Amino acid sequence: MPSSPSHTLELVHPAPEPDPAPAPLLSDDAVVARVLAGERPLFELLMRRHNRALYRAARAILRSDDEAEDVMQHAYLRAFEHLSEYAARSRFSTWLTRIAVHEAFARLRKQKRVTLLGDSAEEELSDVPRAPTPEQRLSDAELGSFTEAAIDALPHDFRVVFVLRAVEQQSVADVAESLGIPEDTVKTRYFRARERLRRSLLAEFDDATKTAFDFHASRCDRVVHAVLARLGVA
Repeated sequence: MPSSPSHTLELVHPAPEPDPAPAPLLSDDAVVARVLAGERPLFELLMRRHNRALYRAARAILRSDDEAEDVMQHAYLRAFEHLSEYAARSRFSTWLTRIAVHEAFARLRKQKRVTLLGDSAEEELSDVPRAPTPEQRLSDAELGSFTEAAIDALPHDFRVVFVLRAVEQQSVADVAESLGIPEDTVKTRYFRARERLRRSLLAEFDDATKTAFDFHASRCDRVVHAVLARLGVA
């Protein structure tokens, strides 16, 4: 008696489901609107987006990590208090940077160290040497301290323009609006800053500046948590 043919059972696997589309990134203006509508914890998102830019701007003026961090907190608190006054005539980042810049220069005026964006920017200030923080040591190991030291040595008018333009890579228009100076002045100060730095740095200077004064995660968390605590936002 012939044997019956054997049948092989084939398992049909369902086709894999496509990955879900990534959630669209909320614009700054959309986040601002939601914060104003009552979603106060979302303010943390704005801080984390702009922490590095504010830190670099404040530090370029103050040449102190701790003072820059303190200025950032005050700037965020002021921004939160006046968030309803923000109008999208300029970018939110520019509006926020302008607040931080004003806070930083206000601190300098109180300390009687320099004048606010004066044109006699050839001052020579000697800072008391400070012990490097762990974040500074990490930055030195990765980039070399010569870049930051050379930028710190610039006159303050040149320094803040250079940091915003070259390090933070803001446009001429944004820098001019943030500092309240004409665009031609931004271009002139940036050109002069570059010429000074070319005389004191190696040929690889332009590549090195993009990561100078980086804003490390520990500092980011510290600023965000401090501001949220003062705002009473969990």
